[in-house]
Amino acid sequence: MIPSRRRLAAGLGACLGLGLLGAASTASAQFTVFDPSNYAQNVLTAARTLQSINNQITALQNQAQMLIGQARNLASLPYSSLAVLQAQVDRTRDLLGQAQGLAYDVQSIRDAFRTQYGEAPLSITDAALTERADARWGAAIASFQDALKVQAGVVGGLGASRDQMSALVDQSQGAQGGLQAAQAGNQLLALQAQQLADLIALGAAQGRAQALDAADRAAARADAKARFGRFMGSPTTP
Repeated sequence: MIPSRRRLAAGLGACLGLGLLGAASTASAQFTVFDPSNYAQNVLTAARTLQSINNQITALQNQAQMLIGQARNLASLPYSSLAVLQAQVDRTRDLLGQAQGLAYDVQSIRDAFRTQYGEAPLSITDAALTERADARWGAAIASFQDALKVQAGVVGGLGASRDQMSALVDQSQGAQGGLQAAQAGNQLLALQAQQLADLIALGAAQGRAQALDAADRAAARADAKARFGRFMGSPTTP
């Protein structure tokens, strides 16, 4: 028996309905449900993690900058004026060591004043008085010459001292850390100490010359009194 059209259409409709329901159920099983609250929590967690990483990077950068600063503070000054300062001091000492006649020695000064500058005895001869006077005159002349040599050495070192001072000031102004600035300052102090030592040496040389000249005049008067006393045949009081 051949089915009617109405029944055939109804059967086809039922089959199509069943197919659509199956497809719908399959699509529903594959679809993920969106949860707004969970999404917001995940975004907030990611933002906090990113901020923590940025903070760590900033801390590392600050530590690196601090280490760079410490390295600069510990960096040694790439300049030293010690050799030049020592050379100037040695030059001045050599000039003082070349003292002629009466040296810078306490015992030799005592011996010289006992034999050449002390009171002459009445029994001394004219030749001995003349010898004493010549020795004193020679010591006075030599001391003035020594003073002039020391003065020339000090003045000759002014150019080197000026160059060293200029170089040390430049190094101090360009210092990259505390250690370099302190070292430049210490070398400037050493330069001032060297200049002060030169001035002291010059003052000592000039004072020695003036003292010997004054002692020579005093001894000459003592010799004159000895000659006069011997001429008169009676002792003289100093």
